[in-house]
Amino acid sequence: MAKAGQGALDEITASLTREKNRGLPPIEQWNPPYCGEIDMVIAADGTWFYQNSPIGRSALVKLFASVLKREGDRYVLVTPVEKVGVRVVDVPFLAVELVVGAGQERVLCFRTNVDDWVEAGPEHPLRFEPAGNTGGLKPYLHVRRGLWAKATRAVYYDLVALGEEREIDGRRMFGVASGGAFFPMAPADALQDLA
Repeated sequence: MAKAGQGALDEITASLTREKNRGLPPIEQWNPPYCGEIDMVIAADGTWFYQNSPIGRSALVKLFASVLKREGDRYVLVTPVEKVGVRVVDVPFLAVELVVGAGQERVLCFRTNVDDWVEAGPEHPLRFEPAGNTGGLKPYLHVRRGLWAKATRAVYYDLVALGEEREIDGRRMFGVASGGAFFPMAPADALQDLA
């Protein structure tokens, strides 16, 4: 597979810098040619690496995050003139803060590690996956464009504290509600067995 070099990264950065003050770029409207993979990795802890070195400038990470897109099983950075592949170890973002919105209907607002705010609900669901052999769960939040954020441990504990039981398809489930939707974590009887 082709490897795009430093020149490609410089071109992407220059192209993105022109777009950065206009909100999220309309990458769904762009159909540039695929130019191969670049040596960029988003680690499971949310750190972005380029050529095995962490990208220390948060503004640059936010800029790249704004043009990150998922195409099938791969992740790409998209500009009007080119598209390059990057590797993502788990998911590209972390949910690092949780704020419970005030109002009649509870809305859970999450801040990601790239400072996006996302309200969980039907368009931004939460999902909970088994965490290997530990018996625990890994919580994820849909951010945008098929991109997800994994909740940090502290945010996960906050979600558990907000949890409640509801009847879903004839079965008692433990989960959390937000924006008019209920997101099941686990069968309630499985939690009772652990208590």
